Amino acid sequence: MDTASTPPLDRIRVGSAPDSWGVWFPDDPQQVPWERFLDEVAEAGYEWIELGPYGYLPTDPARLTDETARRGLKVSAGTVFTSLHRGPAVWDATWEHVSQVASLTQAMGARHLVVIPSFWRDDKTAEIIEPSELTGEQWAHLTEGMERLGHEVRERFGLDIVVHPHADTHIDTEEHVERFLDSTDRDLVNLCLDTGHYAYCGGDNVKLIETYGERIGYLHLKQVDPEILADVVKNGVPFGPAVQRGVMCEPPTGVPALEPVLTAAQRLGVDLFAIVEQDMYPCPPDQPLPIALRTRGFLRSCGA
Repeated sequence: MDTASTPPLDRIRVGSAPDSWGVWFPDDPQQVPWERFLDEVAEAGYEWIELGPYGYLPTDPARLTDETARRGLKVSAGTVFTSLHRGPAVWDATWEHVSQVASLTQAMGARHLVVIPSFWRDDKTAEIIEPSELTGEQWAHLTEGMERLGHEVRERFGLDIVVHPHADTHIDTEEHVERFLDSTDRDLVNLCLDTGHYAYCGGDNVKLIETYGERIGYLHLKQVDPEILADVVKNGVPFGPAVQRGVMCEPPTGVPALEPVLTAAQRLGVDLFAIVEQDMYPCPPDQPLPIALRTRGFLRSCGA
């Protein structure tokens, strides 16, 4: 990488997340205990973390503050899953879940809530739950619901929502992401651009940052193995089994190249979190730390 022509990445704050330790669920025997995650993410050299699935880390703010502070860690965001395309009938249940996560996120001093649309395919069994394409009415429910969520979360908790395009959800491809952004208010709803998921779904990360820069509020750093992805796309493999095949790979071995993505993000001239998330559920317990150490070293070499 030509450092002479590349701006220093001084607007990018790098972190990691339970996802990079194979954590997808609040409680699962295939996952490492939360204490080990916190110990190892600090050992790998990260300062910022996300909460991961609500209930994986302690949900008592005083206890979590103690556990993170003594390891030199700070929280950048919480995460929620929503199915707002189903309309007003799901609002109350959605808000109950969001309030729990947002309350802890706020108490930990974070400013962002990552919002992931619900899967149309079950993430454990791969059973198809509903159609992969939304109707016009469902799109309206989705966009209006996200705007309401953005407004309520800011009013009550002082947090900004960042919506995460994700494989096997209704906000995935370039077409769907652009439709979603064009249909929502930038003052209420912005994007958590996950570089791996967007590439997985055929999108160009740098192009999206350059075209919709004012809507990029947060980054997840992830790469895709192009050979495994080609087979996944060809055979319609669901996301869960694709992850088990290693479709989300260790940087810098996959796509997209992260240097141009980080450079494009730096050029936006705003402070952005860039949280490393390598989907590895499930994985051997000794696998994440060496990868995390190498990934942190790689990102340092990029200037982050």
